Amino acid sequence: MTVPAYLIRRPGKPIDDILIADPHLTLGFTNGWATLKDANGICFAIPAHAGAHIERVDDIEADDIEEPAPTKE
Repeated sequence: MTVPAYLIRRPGKPIDDILIADPHLTLGFTNGWATLKDANGICFAIPAHAGAHIERVDDIEADDIEEPAPTKE
């Protein structure tokens, strides 16, 4: 199964590229912000004036997604 995935690139800063993938991922635009939401809500947001390029890249299979590291509490 192919999973929705988005590549976020900041011009001139390739080290800051971010790939976000999740079976429930959606992209939205609200009040000058691009937001990526998963089943739990907004997981990433970037302001329009940041100049980022957001590209959908659905070539990731569900089995290739790693679970995030547990957070410290």
